[in-house]
Amino acid sequence: MENEQHSGQEEQTQPRKIDPTRLDIPETLPILPLHGFVFYPGMGFPLQVSSDSSKQLIDDVLLGDRMIGLVPSRREQVKDDDVLGQEDLYSVGVVGYLHKLNKAPEGFYQVLMSGTKKFEITGFTGSEPYLTARVREIPMALVEDQKTEALLFTLRSQFQKLVGSTELPAELVATVNGLTNPFYVAYLVSSQLNLKIEVEQEILEIVPLHDLLHRVAKELAKRLETVEMSNQLQATMKKDMDERQREFFLRQQLQAIRKELGEGDDDKVELKELRERVAEKKLSPQARATVDKELSRLERIPPSSPEYTVARNYIDWILDLPWLDSTTDTLDLVQAERDLDQDHYGLARIKKRILEFLAVRKLKEDIHGPILCLVGPPGVGKTSLGQSIARTMGRKFVRIALGGVRDEAEIRGHRRTYIGALPGRIIESLKRAGANNPVFLLDEIDKLGNDFRGDPSSALLEVLDPEQNATFTDHYLDIEFDLSKVMFVATANVLDTIPGPLRDRMEVVELSGYTQQEKVAIASRHLIGKQLEAHALTADDLEIPEATIEALISSYTREAGVRNLERELAALCRGTAARIARGETGKTVVTPDKLYDFLGPQRFYPEIKARSWGPGLATGLAWTPVGGQILFIETSGMKGKGGLMLTGKLGEVMKESATAALTYIKSHASELGIDEEVFAATDLHVHVPEGAIPKDGPSAGVAMVSSLASMLLGRPVRRDVAMTGEITLRGDVLPVGGIGEKVLAALRAGIRELVLPPLNEKDVLEIPEDIRAGVVFHYPHTIREALAIVMDTSGDKR
Repeated sequence: MENEQHSGQEEQTQPRKIDPTRLDIPETLPILPLHGFVFYPGMGFPLQVSSDSSKQLIDDVLLGDRMIGLVPSRREQVKDDDVLGQEDLYSVGVVGYLHKLNKAPEGFYQVLMSGTKKFEITGFTGSEPYLTARVREIPMALVEDQKTEALLFTLRSQFQKLVGSTELPAELVATVNGLTNPFYVAYLVSSQLNLKIEVEQEILEIVPLHDLLHRVAKELAKRLETVEMSNQLQATMKKDMDERQREFFLRQQLQAIRKELGEGDDDKVELKELRERVAEKKLSPQARATVDKELSRLERIPPSSPEYTVARNYIDWILDLPWLDSTTDTLDLVQAERDLDQDHYGLARIKKRILEFLAVRKLKEDIHGPILCLVGPPGVGKTSLGQSIARTMGRKFVRIALGGVRDEAEIRGHRRTYIGALPGRIIESLKRAGANNPVFLLDEIDKLGNDFRGDPSSALLEVLDPEQNATFTDHYLDIEFDLSKVMFVATANVLDTIPGPLRDRMEVVELSGYTQQEKVAIASRHLIGKQLEAHALTADDLEIPEATIEALISSYTREAGVRNLERELAALCRGTAARIARGETGKTVVTPDKLYDFLGPQRFYPEIKARSWGPGLATGLAWTPVGGQILFIETSGMKGKGGLMLTGKLGEVMKESATAALTYIKSHASELGIDEEVFAATDLHVHVPEGAIPKDGPSAGVAMVSSLASMLLGRPVRRDVAMTGEITLRGDVLPVGGIGEKVLAALRAGIRELVLPPLNEKDVLEIPEDIRAGVVFHYPHTIREALAIVMDTSGDKR
């Protein structure tokens, strides 16, 4: 029923399609008093009607001609239930045309009215239920002359200036410019000037057009002048306001607000909590004195000050650090050895060193932690070994990646005078560990850089010196922190890029690459199970026999470590997972002949078998950051004038080795059985294949001599022998580095007879015995002895 009444009411209040300005004013109009504003002709906006008499008036005119007399009230304050008399109203008003009525649920009427014509009340004819009066229309005669145009232009331009200086909507300018009736322009501008009711009524009562435009222009000028003065005053006050006074004012407001909210004592509560934390925390004497001093200073700083936050953060850092908190070491040597063997296969030297440290620690608790530097090619387990050391000893483990670090502040921190200052990575990592004796892994220490921000490697000198690190001072804390209980373990691929003073502070432990047997064992014990779990597989889904692992190592990987091997095993697991996802059942057994289906064509072939052998070709041994490798050196002769050409992207040292080798051969030609006249009529070309890869170092000297002598004598070098060593012009064979990696490279290539410098025999003894088994080592002191070993005496010039 309510819906029907509502729809019926909406039908009654639909606006009629007529022009209200063309309607004639009746002799008698119902009068609706206006409170607080004046209604002008040409205006239209909603009115809210709440009194019973006014609502009765609206209901009556809605069924008639919809015209109402809108007359302002003289009284400044009027309540909704006040009854206005004839003396309370002005005599001039505006005829309002009722367009639409909405009856709100709260009981009031919302009516949409528009002003049409002006009228004057000549007498009242009734007061119940609402006022009625006889009226006379006041004409609004248009005057089209130059003066009118000038006044309109002035009004429009000045009004545009007013809108630009105030918060009036910019759309009003377009509205004023679009009106063609001068009366409507004047009345719209007047309604936006915030004039008093008396002034607005005076403007409404003006009849001549020129007088009306003059009066509105005058009021507009006064309003514009007031706005400009206000803007200038505000700009001056803002400019003259002192920043400290402004800050003081804001602080006073903030304190008042906090007091109103009951938060005035928060800073005292915070300081009390900090003092309780200090009392409970184990601090060094210097740290305790510094915290007490900072707390006293904090009490004098307003909580809203930026210095308060800086001091609070500083205290928090001190209280969060493990000054005297240590973990208890696990000193069971049998269990430690078992844990190390379970985590890593091989690596006997480093395991022995760790067990020795635990044994000494068991006898003497206050021994300083060792500073180990694990040096070896990628993928041999240096980083994971640090984790195993921590687990074996029952210590916390933290790791810092030093690769690419160029800022000294990364190690020592920033001083507190800088905005956003923080401690360095050493202190930050100790906070994260929660103990002052963790195993601290400094990863990739050989890749530290330096620039205008300082030298991080120099900053590490104090950290890694057992005699100094007990008093390590971070720039941010500016308090000594004892690092002597920390066990530092650094990792590196090469030693050459580590500065000498820093290298001198560490105990270097070299990790060679793995042999094929070790890789097979690592894959069987660790990698396969890890990848099966990572791919949601079990041993019932996939089986990889040892023969397949050996084929995988020799044909699809060429590395000192096992990272690529693990990637290839992951590829086998992915292929099996895809087969299971397609709905295939049964166990997958990957035999060597099935590797092609999973991994594609074979990637690597034995280098020796790929070479066509003959005079001038020798097999050398080289060391690279990713492990050892064999190096072929080729020499060819042609008619010429005794020139020497070197190719293969050789470094300066390697070029010098070739020159020294040729000089030795020329100076000892008769002893070697070489015709001396051949040098003047022959150009020699020495080439080291894989020309796109840079090569350098003195260790190819023996191989250079062997290749040159082989070509000049017309006798091949033995293909089952590899050699390394530096040479001198006197014919001595000098020691070189990387012997362990070079031996492993020879074994991977199937070579089991090696020529090494005699002073490198000690390095061979450090290679595990099971790797050395079946390998023949020669240690010639001179080049003559080396050539006697490597030259093929069988006459076979294959």
